[in-house]
Amino acid sequence: MIDPPVLQDTVVDGPVTSRAARLAASIFTGDATLDEAVALMAEHFLSEPRVEIVTVVFTSFVPADQAGWAQLGGRAWVREWTRHSSTRSLLPEPGAGPEAALSMPWVSAIARTQVVALTDRDLLPPEAAQDHEELARTGVRSLVTSTLSSQGAMFGSLSLVSIDSGHWPQQVLQDFRHLNAAITARLTLEQSRRSLAEAIEAGAEAQLATQQLFGAVGHELRTPLSAILGYTEGLLDDAEHGSADDVTTGMKRDGPVIVRSCERLLTIVDSLLGAGRAMSSDDQRQEISLADAVADVIHWHRTPARTAGVDMQAVVDPSLAAWGHPSAVRQVLANLLGNAIAHHRPTGGSVHLTAEALVGESAKPMVRIVVRDDGPGLTPEQLQHAFEPFVRFAAPTTQGSGLGLSLSRTIAEREGGAVRGESTPGTGSSFWLELPAYVPRSD
Repeated sequence: MIDPPVLQDTVVDGPVTSRAARLAASIFTGDATLDEAVALMAEHFLSEPRVEIVTVVFTSFVPADQAGWAQLGGRAWVREWTRHSSTRSLLPEPGAGPEAALSMPWVSAIARTQVVALTDRDLLPPEAAQDHEELARTGVRSLVTSTLSSQGAMFGSLSLVSIDSGHWPQQVLQDFRHLNAAITARLTLEQSRRSLAEAIEAGAEAQLATQQLFGAVGHELRTPLSAILGYTEGLLDDAEHGSADDVTTGMKRDGPVIVRSCERLLTIVDSLLGAGRAMSSDDQRQEISLADAVADVIHWHRTPARTAGVDMQAVVDPSLAAWGHPSAVRQVLANLLGNAIAHHRPTGGSVHLTAEALVGESAKPMVRIVVRDDGPGLTPEQLQHAFEPFVRFAAPTTQGSGLGLSLSRTIAEREGGAVRGESTPGTGSSFWLELPAYVPRSD
């Protein structure tokens, strides 16, 4: 007798059951909530004699009704449905981390691209030793599993578990493929809706921030302009009605105030012009090498860093790339690095720039560039107001307009990203820029 292959062919042709077809239609049309749809799907598969446990994992969605779901780590949610007569469970103990869940690296790698039907754990190849150990420990003999993924975004996984070995019924595989596709389509639609809602909310916030920025800029411009105008009128009055000594005395008294007001005005204008160039449409969105962008802003800041006694270090993977406007990204990084250098300790200090890849709230690939300093840091109350226009917590002798973080946030949001930070008084601050990652098109 020839043993059956460990992986059964899941590319089968044939109709699905009428019950699965009706359930898929309900999932597509949204008649049932996502939680209800998943529960109905589990109930359908548990009616099959071969299936003892149905497991669903969400990695980028939080269940609306979290009853019955267990959270693994910070992002994954898992739930299982079992036969009423079964006492078996694959869930980790309460409070356990994600490392306690079944990982099955050999099976999982295949399940990322296709439906996997494992017929017998004892037929697994030697390279699947960990998979065999985990299945034997839980008493699982066979399973059907696949990820819930679409267009490169993975939403979770769906698994059918059995304590029996052997080929899976073709009808079970047909229904599994059909309902897996239906749940994936529903998750894709939910993600699109969520992304649209987030975009609308971000747009409203950006509009409000812009209005607040213009209001604050107008107020701040009036202060130096009023000083320049008032003191200049006083000097002109001295020149017209006073003596030469009065003019000289007035120039010595009021001239420094006029100069400081002009410098303040020039700083504000420079900040606005820099942001204006970054937000212009002179360049198109394109692939941006993070290593090159970081190298550029470090080069621009070598002189002020040397003057301040600040050591700059960068560790950026050359393969990391963002998708956006190059000038905008460099402007934000320049603002963050400039702040880190300006707010240094009296004896100098160091600034470290790093970058990493991550997954955004809508399961979108993102990149993050972190600028970390060992300066005096900010209190939680100060950090809460740090992104407001013209808010400064530096010494009066430290140059700056107080617009850097506010403008950086506005630019980053236009790029589809964000600027955030954290700080500890006496230890230092970390501010980072998040951007959409560059994803090469697959032809």
